[in-house]
Amino acid sequence: MDPRESINRETDSTLLMMRESIERGHKIYYCLVEDLFIEKALPAAVMREVEFADCEDIFCLGESEEALLKDLDAIFMRKDPPFDMDYVYATYLLELAREHTFIINDPRGIRSANEKLYAMNFPDAIPETIVSKDSRRIKKFLHEIGGEMIIKPLGKCGGEGIFYIHSKDKNINALLETSTRFGKEFIMAQRYIPEIRDGDKRIILLDGEPVGAVSRVPQDDEHRGNIHIGGTGWKCEITERDHELCHTIAPKLKEDGLHFVGLDVIGDWITEINVTSPTCLVEINSLNNVKLEKSIIDYVEAAVKKD
Repeated sequence: MDPRESINRETDSTLLMMRESIERGHKIYYCLVEDLFIEKALPAAVMREVEFADCEDIFCLGESEEALLKDLDAIFMRKDPPFDMDYVYATYLLELAREHTFIINDPRGIRSANEKLYAMNFPDAIPETIVSKDSRRIKKFLHEIGGEMIIKPLGKCGGEGIFYIHSKDKNINALLETSTRFGKEFIMAQRYIPEIRDGDKRIILLDGEPVGAVSRVPQDDEHRGNIHIGGTGWKCEITERDHELCHTIAPKLKEDGLHFVGLDVIGDWITEINVTSPTCLVEINSLNNVKLEKSIIDYVEAAVKKD
């Protein structure tokens, strides 16, 4: 996962799953991407056991030890984007262990499922979308869809680099030049969905089934609903349309080994499918008086036993 000092103890979903695992008597070990290595063709890691009892920090760590990944029962890949080459190499290392160890999510699935582009597998479930480096093409798309759009970088998370653009904005050229780095990087542009004012719904899927949701409502001066940048979590229902969207993507998720997924829905449309480190468990638990981490660890235990 990410460095301990970067973790928010109040909102981090991984902490919930770690605590639940330890309460069940499992031993939990922590490592960073740079702690992974291969020796004698075997993937391994330098890791430290996690402890919560009598710990004034977010969590305490035991002494460093080395272990082969195949000797672990399960591995959570909970490293946040950016999805850079270091991240890609980590998935290759983890992939060498998948025959012996249950990995959530499957490293091959994570590697192939860019969180922005993966939704393109379901064209009938997404708003009008274009991916390009060409500013002229993107501006043409803007006018074709009515003059309002959202642009996003393909490798970021948490709302970083997302802009709302309308056709009368005199900053369009500058925003597109900056976002594409003057035509050197691909970006995604999507038709603006006005229902964002009612919230950006995050639905948690486990083995393709929705198990909880929260609506993230942006501040009045924002177009992004991400909670860490000021969006407010509101209780919401999983609607018939939401179930339809989940049913549409579930077979592909299972095929790609994407067991634990965060689906982002605005209005009636999928905007992103988050597979690297889905979050919002804390907010869903609080609003609905549930403990989603119990269902997740139940699922992992069953998968390990099955293997």
